[in-house]
Amino acid sequence: MGKRLLEQRQRIDTERLYTPREALELLKELEGAKFDESVEAHVRLNVDPRRADQMVRGTLMLPNGTGKTRRVAVFAVGENAREAEEAGADIVGSDDLAARIRDEGFMDFDVAVATPDQMSVVGRLGQILGPRGLMPNPKSGTVTQNVGRAVEDIKRGKIEYRVDRYGIIHGIVGKKSFDIDSLVENYFALRDELQRVRPAAVKGRYFKSIAVSTTMGPSIKVDPSIERD
Repeated sequence: MGKRLLEQRQRIDTERLYTPREALELLKELEGAKFDESVEAHVRLNVDPRRADQMVRGTLMLPNGTGKTRRVAVFAVGENAREAEEAGADIVGSDDLAARIRDEGFMDFDVAVATPDQMSVVGRLGQILGPRGLMPNPKSGTVTQNVGRAVEDIKRGKIEYRVDRYGIIHGIVGKKSFDIDSLVENYFALRDELQRVRPAAVKGRYFKSIAVSTTMGPSIKVDPSIERD
């Protein structure tokens, strides 16, 4: 464990549940990496992701964005391709784009979007895109006829969330350079969204635990019962 991380942990009371604002303020105060780290929320839910009726997955437009520039690849042709380019897509193509990914190992993008008619092309890339979490999916809004709107939303800070096999949602709520009010607002936007999509099959306490952290820093426990700032 590095000296900086040890010093950071010494400032955190591991027995305490901080309010979201207190935890995020402390994250901003801790000396961190030389780059602008992302701030992440890790939410453990009382769900069994092996059950279809307890899968928690969706998209969310953070009110203050993520602070991260995301490169978007779009599978589209004709008018849809033109709309994607005008919306700011970083690369647009069809069979030619699929060939670059398959034959040249091209992966210089963070999100892939496709029109429904292109899924026959994209489907052949499942073994490449799937393990990287890049496969377009209707549930995340990345398979759509309105690719221009999808690209604009992603560029503005739309994020995808999905519970992992341990029942945890890992979501970015901004950058360390964000002002505290923006981080707090983004945090509660994520929490409210997860509450909104709570599976009906879940009984009892839904939020088991929440922690926030920076990319390279320690986590700070947050009181999961706090619903508002």
